[in-house]
Amino acid sequence: MAFDSAAFLFFFLPLLLILEALARGERAKNVLLCLAGLIFYAFGELWALALLIASALVNWLLGLLAMGGKKYAAALAAVINLALLGVCKYLGFFGSGLALLGVELSLPEILAPAGVSFFTFKGISYVCDAARRPQEGTRSFFEALFYISFLPEVMSGPLSRFSAFRAQLARRERSWERTAQGARRFILGLGKKLLLSGAAAVIADAAFTAGEALTAPLAWLGAAAYSLQLYLDFSGYSDMAVGLGAMLGFACPENFNYPYAAASITDFWRRWHISLSLWFRDYLYIPLGGSRRGKWRTAANKAAVFVLCGLWHGANMTFVLWGAWHALLSALESLKVLDVARWRKTAAGRALSRVYALLAVSLGFVMFRAPDVGSGFAYLGTMFTRWELPAAARLLLARSADGYTLALLALGALISLPVLPALRRRLSSPGGALRPAADAAGYALSLALLVLCAAAIASGGFAPFIYFQF
Repeated sequence: MAFDSAAFLFFFLPLLLILEALARGERAKNVLLCLAGLIFYAFGELWALALLIASALVNWLLGLLAMGGKKYAAALAAVINLALLGVCKYLGFFGSGLALLGVELSLPEILAPAGVSFFTFKGISYVCDAARRPQEGTRSFFEALFYISFLPEVMSGPLSRFSAFRAQLARRERSWERTAQGARRFILGLGKKLLLSGAAAVIADAAFTAGEALTAPLAWLGAAAYSLQLYLDFSGYSDMAVGLGAMLGFACPENFNYPYAAASITDFWRRWHISLSLWFRDYLYIPLGGSRRGKWRTAANKAAVFVLCGLWHGANMTFVLWGAWHALLSALESLKVLDVARWRKTAAGRALSRVYALLAVSLGFVMFRAPDVGSGFAYLGTMFTRWELPAAARLLLARSADGYTLALLALGALISLPVLPALRRRLSSPGGALRPAADAAGYALSLALLVLCAAAIASGGFAPFIYFQF
């Protein structure tokens, strides 16, 4: 089951909201929501649910040890959680690496359960925080299980911290206005996924599977389309998670802040998958020394973080090279070889910095999307060489990039930049005469968008969220 499935939208979610409203007291609501998260996750595989519960139990026990002053608990939590992640995601990748060294070892390919990268990272952060500050742990297994299996976040984050989550268990803000705002945010994310990301996927898939018909114009269009597809898909999921949390009275952390408006790679990672970036900062970058040991050590620490971040995304060298690309650019920015701060002292430099960041990110996503390293480099080579547009390429372009699809792609590009929010803030500023009309128009558009999404679901063509594979 997924947030954009008919079963969730028209049965599971309405029933959950009704039962949650009827439940009396926060404890009863918490039990209901914990069970709902476990049931929702069980729609994947029952063995995956057993794994999630076992992970919650192990991390809770390690948290108790950490709260008791056992200094080895955090290290043991990292080893156990990373071992679980390695077995679920990287056995085949490890076997391939050994084969390159001439060691033949048959290792099974295991289908990783959905969300394993997220609930293992949650487990590590929980135990580490309990070791640093015992008051941020819990003696209640129920609270730990609820945190690990929290419905809005269980499949693809955001990676919340237990201390922030626990503070909302006993008391959280509930109001009709907050619920309505959450529903509007959820519908916006649904529209991003079903309508806009889907349109971008049509063009991206056509370009990345074009074979000999691929030329530079189509390759650039495909790279731009995939960058939008990935952002609209994952930010759409994050909008749905935040909106669902608000409907249930919880505040989930924000995960995106218009990353394609970034002025550097460093700025991009302050805006893209924010909760993961903060996780790597707090539990890897800072323990490695952060920026406290000189510029060369800072650059090396950043490089290590980005390579491991790439590997976190999947057992494929394409992800490792994607992480290495960001590691290189981030290190060059730290060393002032790419002195973006200096560029931004002039209007032309500010424009250049944004073009540089967007171009660097888009080129990196080509390798991220490619099925293998060879295909990724071949695609990148085509982007800078084959500028002709033969009949086969024109036909492929005409079939995939019709006027309707291009219009949706343009709309996706527009909402990926902070243009509409600035307009909305001006129209709905507190005390502004247009605020009631702007709010009413926003809810009316949300209802219309929900109808369009329902029609898209009815037409079939379901595609899972991209980040479910991570």
